[in-house]
Amino acid sequence: MVFKRRVTPLPDYVSWDGRWSKKNKNWLPYQPGTSFDDHALEQLTLFDMDPDPEVLRQRLLVEDSELTRYCAAVVADHARRYGWSVKQRNAVIQSLRLLQILRPTPTAKVRASDVVALRRYDGTVTSTLDVLAEAGLLIEDVPTRVERYFDTKFIESGALPDTMREHLRLWLQIMLGGSRQAPRQLPREPETVELHVQGLAPVVQTWVEAGRQSFAEISKEDILAALASLPTGTSHRHFAENGLKSLFKIFKGRRLVFANPMRDIDLTRVATTIPLPLDPALIRAELDSPNPAVALAVALVAFHGLTGKQVRELQMTDIVDGRLHLDGREIPLAAPVRTRLAAWLDHRNRTWPATANPHLLINRRTAPRLVPGGHSFPWKDSRIRPRALREDRILHEIHAAGGDVRRIYDLFGLSVKGTRYMKTVQHPDLRNEDQPGTRP
Repeated sequence: MVFKRRVTPLPDYVSWDGRWSKKNKNWLPYQPGTSFDDHALEQLTLFDMDPDPEVLRQRLLVEDSELTRYCAAVVADHARRYGWSVKQRNAVIQSLRLLQILRPTPTAKVRASDVVALRRYDGTVTSTLDVLAEAGLLIEDVPTRVERYFDTKFIESGALPDTMREHLRLWLQIMLGGSRQAPRQLPREPETVELHVQGLAPVVQTWVEAGRQSFAEISKEDILAALASLPTGTSHRHFAENGLKSLFKIFKGRRLVFANPMRDIDLTRVATTIPLPLDPALIRAELDSPNPAVALAVALVAFHGLTGKQVRELQMTDIVDGRLHLDGREIPLAAPVRTRLAAWLDHRNRTWPATANPHLLINRRTAPRLVPGGHSFPWKDSRIRPRALREDRILHEIHAAGGDVRRIYDLFGLSVKGTRYMKTVQHPDLRNEDQPGTRP
């Protein structure tokens, strides 16, 4: 559900007599010796009790802490650089004051989990985290989605041996953060790591039930036996094989195993599907969407075959003089794309005139920051998914080119193989008898 912040009503005793303008607590200077320690001793909570909302609102109006004074300059600078509205700036200041009221140790640094807990009091979470991180007062203790998924699959059950658990945590750390130690490795996408965890979980569970205490005990026969127990006709085996390949490659590089048991095992080929065209009427309807962000995103994919990730990460400086510069390629934008681009830029300038976000497509949540939009933006307001739309564009091009794979590679940055799309050239349902090699 969409989170909507409630407006905090003012108590009856508050009267605007001008005294707040004479003494603005948010701008008073903090003491020169003010310091925050991430190792400060904290008083543990004996009973977890939610405070009285009315008392909390009253204290919020008179709270004057070193935390708000310390962060005042950071909030002002953040608001100026990122184009925050006055309402958003005041909401962050109120969240800082609320945080100071709720936390038991005023001189300790702030944990991210405490900031996330402000949602129950209608606090601003993301912007407050940005301010605290810039001020150097934030302790990151909130696990990411893939880390929570990892703990659910391997840690929470408590059945994993200590050695296996430590080695799996090392593997997760290297996969997400990369490694500069030989063998060097770049960080992997969290979605890729999550698929590896999904494939590894049943295999590791099989070994634990068999009494294995370390990955150094695993042989090629153990891997083949575990893979044979997976359901056939699904992608579970493919995910498991890729996860095992990554796992033992890192373990062998760190000398945690004597030999890589995955070395002589051939990976199972994944069954590919035949791309199918979309309804042209549906594409035309989405190109004329009243939402300018949807219309532009659909046009970029329908005319130039961009991926959803490429559309999401496009920046304003990537388009110069009607040409899109993407991955070393220079793509002249089609006339319908330029029309929708102009409409979106007008809407963007009217809605967020002071935003500093460099990305082309932004929304209400990303305009005051520098991050791209989420995976569902702006496709949640569209009836088309970017992957299906891109497949339709490539399918049309390969039929128009008579199966010229090199042309597809140059236009869309695909592999030269292009086997999925090559199979459609002579497909009886996708071939035009009057014009061979083209789609009806």
